[in-house]
Amino acid sequence: MNDIELARHLAAGAARILLDLRAGGEFSGKELGKEGDRLANAWLMDEIARARPDDGVLSEETRDTPARLAKSRVWIIDPLDGTREYGEERSDWAVHIGLAVDGSAFLGAVALPGLGLVLDSGAPPALPPAAATPRMLVSRTRPASEAVAVARAIGGELVPMGSAGAKAMAVVRGEAEIYLHSGGQFEWDNCAPVAVAQAAGLHVSRIDGAPLVYNREDTYLPDLLICRPEWATRVLELVAQIDA
Repeated sequence: MNDIELARHLAAGAARILLDLRAGGEFSGKELGKEGDRLANAWLMDEIARARPDDGVLSEETRDTPARLAKSRVWIIDPLDGTREYGEERSDWAVHIGLAVDGSAFLGAVALPGLGLVLDSGAPPALPPAAATPRMLVSRTRPASEAVAVARAIGGELVPMGSAGAKAMAVVRGEAEIYLHSGGQFEWDNCAPVAVAQAAGLHVSRIDGAPLVYNREDTYLPDLLICRPEWATRVLELVAQIDA
């Protein structure tokens, strides 16, 4: 199978593992999240090693090594993005399968198992019309101060949601116009969502407008903006004013 087919296979397979585990009822809460992370990651690492043995891998749930830094192609994965939401029996959690090539988010697949969906960069959905009042996605528990300030400045509506992947895919699916995050993430939190979002025609960048770069030695990637292209310039201008 080609790379996008593999990404979809990995996202869908991990989704099945996580849904089956949750339906089994043996674990709950934090223990459910921990076991889900472990099982999904083990399967994903085995599948990638079998299908693409020469590629590098960066996973949230596997100890990182410098070996990937010498690779042009690196799979960047989060077996369970939104562990809390998964353990709480919510639907706003995701599986991230991204492929970075020479530091760029080349392709990706994001499963939303609670909704029965897998979105990928090979065939992203067409963007529906934007809402008259811009909707801005924020964390359920700790909305970023920049996002709150920008929403106030543009007369936007704050929409709390769980995982980073769920929020990014909500913009892709037309459920919101802007996802602005400045509270700290790692490469596995956004590589796959960024690949899908940019394939769908959305703006993707750091909140200062700089490009998102992957497969770095330091995997911390503290901020990002995913939004409708018509909002990008205004949002970036407002963030610059807030941070000045």
